[in-house]
Amino acid sequence: MPPQLAETYACVPSTERGRGILISGHPTSDSILYTNGRSVIILDLENPLQVSIYGEHAYPATVARFSPNGEWIASADTSGTVRIWGARDEHVLKKEFRVLSGRIDDLQWSPDGMRIVACGDGKGKSLVRAFMWDSGTNVGEFDGHSRRVLSCAFKPTRPFRIVTCGEDFLVNFYEGPPFKFKLSYSDHSNFVNCVRFSPDGSKFISVSSDKKGIIFDGKTGGKIGELSSEDGHKGSIYAVSWSPDGKQVLTVSADKSAKIWEISDDNHGKVKKTLTPPGSGGVDDMLVGCLWQNDYLVTVSLGGTISIFSASDLEKSLRQLSGHMKNATSLAVLNSDPKVILTSSYDGLIVKWIQGVGYSGKLQRKENSQIKCLAAVEDEIVTSGFDNKIWRVSLQGDQCGDANSIDIGSQPKDLSLALLSPELALVTTDYGVVMLRGAKVVSTINLGFDMTASAVAPDGSEAIIGGQDGKLHIYSITGDTLVEEAVLEKHRGAVSVIRYSPDLSMFASGDLNREAIVWDRVSREVKLKNMLYHTARINCLAWSPDNNMVATGSLDTCVIIYEVDKPASCRMTIKGAHLGGVYGLAFTDDHTLVSSGEDACIRVWRVTLQ
Repeated sequence: MPPQLAETYACVPSTERGRGILISGHPTSDSILYTNGRSVIILDLENPLQVSIYGEHAYPATVARFSPNGEWIASADTSGTVRIWGARDEHVLKKEFRVLSGRIDDLQWSPDGMRIVACGDGKGKSLVRAFMWDSGTNVGEFDGHSRRVLSCAFKPTRPFRIVTCGEDFLVNFYEGPPFKFKLSYSDHSNFVNCVRFSPDGSKFISVSSDKKGIIFDGKTGGKIGELSSEDGHKGSIYAVSWSPDGKQVLTVSADKSAKIWEISDDNHGKVKKTLTPPGSGGVDDMLVGCLWQNDYLVTVSLGGTISIFSASDLEKSLRQLSGHMKNATSLAVLNSDPKVILTSSYDGLIVKWIQGVGYSGKLQRKENSQIKCLAAVEDEIVTSGFDNKIWRVSLQGDQCGDANSIDIGSQPKDLSLALLSPELALVTTDYGVVMLRGAKVVSTINLGFDMTASAVAPDGSEAIIGGQDGKLHIYSITGDTLVEEAVLEKHRGAVSVIRYSPDLSMFASGDLNREAIVWDRVSREVKLKNMLYHTARINCLAWSPDNNMVATGSLDTCVIIYEVDKPASCRMTIKGAHLGGVYGLAFTDDHTLVSSGEDACIRVWRVTLQ
């Protein structure tokens, strides 16, 4: 029985400084859609561990929307392509159209689900296009914009109208179909970031970087009101979303607050409540996206944190979901509590997850340095980045305590800790091996070959170092020196990862030439060979606690699980575990494997032996 996906901890939406992002919701349920890299994420607000991810775009995805009946999803990317695919299990592709010549920033379905309007950046004049979803034929001419069009909206009731807004400070109004230009408003004095029709189609609102929101008549396009400047936003307004009854709107801004506005009968808006999601107070707390989905008020910050408020009970405490925005390159499981998973991405973010719960907080370090390697023991994390420093940070529950940095003179390539005496750390660099005890460099040894990967035995008595030439060098550690015991030759590519089995009877190694090998530690013979089922380099490797299984993760997006006592051909493969490659792997118990990858997601797999 192949391994089953048990939980997914989703990545957060990709964001960009100074721009809004557009998240959208399902017409009837509590699912929302957002994009990160080439992935489109379908997240259920009721149960955030139930995540579905669509990864078929060839370029970074920018926006996705459910069709009015909720059966189809249209998603767009930076190349100007729109893909229309099934919202259910298999995500079958229905149609693909090249709509604009540049990136698409927004798209909207017509209420009858027959037409789609998309807008964005293009060469020449075509910055907006409306087309039939089944044939791709144009349904109108959209003149009147001279710069990138940031948002578009389709009137949800007949007679159909389309409004667009963009970087030329204009709000344009089109009648149709076939659609043609009717009116243009230049009341805004800065980028107009978002425009949205009320659910009954009677009016629409535009919000802008000039901190203003203007309300228009939905049928004629005339200006009928605006959001009051009293208690208004102090920064650019990036996004707006209507309440289901059309009597209120939610806005989010660079001033780090979200506001709920009551829209009166004479179409003027005044602030009913200001919501400020908790944060660290830095630029990452700027709010760039929002959605009013049934009873949920959802906001997204520049750092990617999704905050969820209850519309019916604003005093109720909010929920926050967060995670990685970039490739989750390292993954560690705490020995004292294997249900706690730590992952890091190179931008310096360390996230703590709890199996069965999901997101449990970010570990804020005093020095937010970049991270290449991460290792964790009971109450300490050790990281290395792209400078010459190794950081040892003490861990107190959810908080990081004091951090010590050790300069080792050149950039670390790999780092490993002796689990039973964790003050001993071994770091390989381009020039040699550095041994650390605590925050002190006790020796720097040049071994005379190009080193790529290392592992140190838990009791600190032995080290294995892999080279660019594919050889494994075994050293005994006596005091602060290394004595070479043996050289093992079998790999045909540079060694990328080495791991001891938990009972120390074996160790496993993987290389850039897609092969993994399990060795017997005492006889130093090959224990399991022909582990040649990946199609690209091996990035990571993990042992199950009972020493029966070895899992390897590769750039080819697959995880392969081998049983040590059976031939390699009896493997279990998880295909497409992470779009773009698998970078971190760990077992939390004998039947549970956790993986992280290029798609910034973390996944938990149930492994049952045949």
